[in-house]
Amino acid sequence: MTIRTWACDLPLPSVDVVPTMTAITQDELGGPEVLHLAEIDRPAPSIGEILVRVHAAAVNPADEMNRRTGVFSGRPPFVLGWDVSGVVAAVGPGVTVVRPGDEVFGLLPFPRGAGAYAEFAVGPARAFVRRPDGLSHVEAAALPLAGLTAWQALVETADVSPGDRVLVVGGAGGVGHLAVQIAAARGAHVIAVASGTNEALVRALGAAEVLDRRSIDWSEALTGLDVVFDTVGGDPARGIRVLRQGGVYVTTLPQRLAELADGARERGVRATGLFVESDRLGLSALVDLVAAGALRPVVAAVHPFRDAAAAHAAAHGPGKVVLVPDDADPLDTDRQAAP
Repeated sequence: MTIRTWACDLPLPSVDVVPTMTAITQDELGGPEVLHLAEIDRPAPSIGEILVRVHAAAVNPADEMNRRTGVFSGRPPFVLGWDVSGVVAAVGPGVTVVRPGDEVFGLLPFPRGAGAYAEFAVGPARAFVRRPDGLSHVEAAALPLAGLTAWQALVETADVSPGDRVLVVGGAGGVGHLAVQIAAARGAHVIAVASGTNEALVRALGAAEVLDRRSIDWSEALTGLDVVFDTVGGDPARGIRVLRQGGVYVTTLPQRLAELADGARERGVRATGLFVESDRLGLSALVDLVAAGALRPVVAAVHPFRDAAAAHAAAHGPGKVVLVPDDADPLDTDRQAAP
């Protein structure tokens, strides 16, 4: 069997000859133990798509939710993962922005485009950008979903500007640690809520103030903020309460916002929830921040694909957890972010 590809200017015999691939899949919903290695059909790029040989794929809370409930992918079997960094193996018709052999990273379309925990992944060409020299594949894979979430919340939704007082709830987490850096890069006075054990890290990332979530009730300690970005899905009423009139509250878990709409309007604040979207322009903006030395993903741990269940089960530190193929090049995995 041969999978047809287009515009393959570089010879890639393995793509043309081998119709299957190794992937982490699941046959039932449940805990981390349902994840296992399997040989499955390899996808082929269609119009406007590229096939990427995966060098790294990040783990996100949405992956774990999907594993347990199938909320995004439906009934198993399916392959988890949206964050990808790798090498273009083949391109579909009409693709002009990348060529086979290019090193790229990006976000597969959220939420229906999962499939990153595999030897190959397919997605829209314009969901990817070239991997910058300053990031390893592991670091690049840690950036798209969390980085775009933070960018779309702080820049495109809240329009954070120099001098704004910005609160990031969950400032050491996968999204939060990038949000701290993005807000600081835009000249904001950043206040982060995090565990006290992560205070030094969060300050190094750009937070001017760090409130220990275990000892300080930030909703009582703060007032008059311009922006609150809640990455942990707490009670939105608390975030709305600490905003000035005209302020903006953004949450990554908007399920409870409807019941607070009237209260937000009465206080003269905007309360909104955000689900991340694949966005080449946003990724390019993140790359610019990386190049300027203003943004760096923190990698808590790296696991081979065969240990995906352990990666989902483990309690990791701040930042992101990343999976790599079992035969990964050490050069892809040994450069991890430092504050």
